[in-house]
Amino acid sequence: MSQAFRAVLQAQWQHGGWLSRLLSPLSFLTLLAVQAKRAAYRRGWRQSYRAPVPVIVVGNIYVGGTGKTPVVIALVQALRERGWTPGVVSRGYGVKIGNHPRTGQGELAAERFGDEPALISHATNAPISIHPDRPRAVRTLLSAFPTVDVIVADDGLQHLALARDVEIVVQDGRGTGNGRLLPAGPLREPATRLRQVHAVVTNVDGPVPIAPAPPGEPYRVSMWMEPGAAWNLREGTLRTLWELQADYASAGIAAAAGIGNPERFFATLRSAGVSLNTTVPLPDHYSYAKSPFASVKTGLILVTAKDAVKCSGLGDNRLWAVPVTPHFSDPAFFDRIVERLPARGAQAAPGSPG
Repeated sequence: MSQAFRAVLQAQWQHGGWLSRLLSPLSFLTLLAVQAKRAAYRRGWRQSYRAPVPVIVVGNIYVGGTGKTPVVIALVQALRERGWTPGVVSRGYGVKIGNHPRTGQGELAAERFGDEPALISHATNAPISIHPDRPRAVRTLLSAFPTVDVIVADDGLQHLALARDVEIVVQDGRGTGNGRLLPAGPLREPATRLRQVHAVVTNVDGPVPIAPAPPGEPYRVSMWMEPGAAWNLREGTLRTLWELQADYASAGIAAAAGIGNPERFFATLRSAGVSLNTTVPLPDHYSYAKSPFASVKTGLILVTAKDAVKCSGLGDNRLWAVPVTPHFSDPAFFDRIVERLPARGAQAAPGSPG
């Protein structure tokens, strides 16, 4: 898909237009497929796997990235602080996996596990298992790491083969776009799905409070990112963004991001006082098999932590990774999530996902 067509499609997905209307009959087919799938599980024609430990799914209904990975990382850390031993399962996007899931912990190669699982493992040191079949990933994770007593599923909201105890949806400022299902709109499921989950996290640009949800509606909280000290991908040197801005203002500063919404990363840098001469938006999960920076003439290039796990081998001294820390409008957000979990050691009751 060309960059120009992608831009047109994104605009149509957000605001509607001729292309969205043209594709709307196909969206009806998507709706039928979604309804048939959910009905099959609800009526027992297909069975969900109920893990022996609680399962929390962090996903979205808007196709592409909305900020799930920072939520997963923060959730894993919060669970550990509250005495749990979390493990993570993920699809392993972009990685060829055979019949058997891959498991690991600590520093994992992005080319074997995928960029997001590698970043999550690096940030949390939590055990990871990747496979498109989430129940298989869970079984393998619990076999390899038997002390795990809660599972966090990175994405997989629509993967109903894995039963869950808590569902968290992450969205950003795009909301539900034009409200239509793929391909006429950006939604994997109807927008009404947001009323069926336990919590909705909205990724915003700054510390903006969010109105309490009406009774019977899911709990809602806003999240914003604050950048930390950057590190050089070749030397590991740490510098604050203020220092980098002062040192490289004359040589020029660029920023690159291969995430679902690159502009969100660029806006975060600008809000931190970084003047960007060039921005390089890249497709989500960009492989970095070839450097996209040959034509970038600045003295400094800032990238996301997600990109850093893949482009450190490029050997470009200009590359610095900028980690971000999520903050939530409700400091008790994770306490609310933990309250919904079954007691540790208790067998979760069987049943289909909600």
